[in-house]
Amino acid sequence: MVIGVDLGGTKVRAGVAIDGKVHNQEQQLFNSKGTQDETLGQLMDLIRPLMTPEIKGIGVGVPSVIDIDKGIVYNVVNIPSWEKVYLKDILEKEFGVPVAVNNDVNCFILGEHRYGMVKAMRNVVGITSGTGLGSGIIINGELFHGTNCGAGEIGLLHYRDQNIEYYASGNFFKVFHGMSAMAAHQLALAGDQNALAWWEEFGRHMGEAVKTVVYCYDPEAIVIGGSLAKAYPFFEKAMHASLIDFTFPESIKRLKIFQSLDENITLLGAAALVRMGNGVSLSNLTGRKVVNG
Repeated sequence: MVIGVDLGGTKVRAGVAIDGKVHNQEQQLFNSKGTQDETLGQLMDLIRPLMTPEIKGIGVGVPSVIDIDKGIVYNVVNIPSWEKVYLKDILEKEFGVPVAVNNDVNCFILGEHRYGMVKAMRNVVGITSGTGLGSGIIINGELFHGTNCGAGEIGLLHYRDQNIEYYASGNFFKVFHGMSAMAAHQLALAGDQNALAWWEEFGRHMGEAVKTVVYCYDPEAIVIGGSLAKAYPFFEKAMHASLIDFTFPESIKRLKIFQSLDENITLLGAAALVRMGNGVSLSNLTGRKVVNG
């Protein structure tokens, strides 16, 4: 039994992962503007009720770059006080079990690869669209996070007058239409013609994100997750239409694109970090020391 944690800029979730399912889930709005002590205290208070003698580790997904081996979190954009946090050491000292820390989108695609839409595929990419836009990468069946856990930050690539994230995340609805993506989704569900047109436009921007992923990684499949994935039926057609002019049409013909369907998949991926030994000793789990950086 392993605890998975999904830490975001607006909310934090934790739950116990057992056989590909999440149990005893806890969720709170996260005090992202608090001091480092306040935010760490809230995180530990969320985890504490889940701790039992059967818990063998904690895996944490964080929206930032991380020193995978040491579990140090750097410069979390939406949590200003987290410039350098020794999260692995802090949590191991508090709870006495191995802790693994990785980027949240890496946890998302790891969860999908182990338990979800792209289980057992060799080369896949996850794109999450919410407050921001990011991607996680599986190459030859292994999670790829780059030297500084910064691989896959496609949202920061230049696009139009800004970057891809500016147009293919919740920011698109806030800036151009004066509302949240959730509100635009509700309008689309009600059949509002303006909202339907907005989601089509969003789909064209998401198509550019997909093109970028295919140029960079040429995957078998892409899984789209994050809060905006709930509106996938409203932007799917426009997204696919924008791929027609792709330079290498065979790549698009063979590409599979899925909507993520399990809201707990990032928690499962975070828990899987511990099982794969991501930066932690697994001696407590297996009776032998295994270290995977």
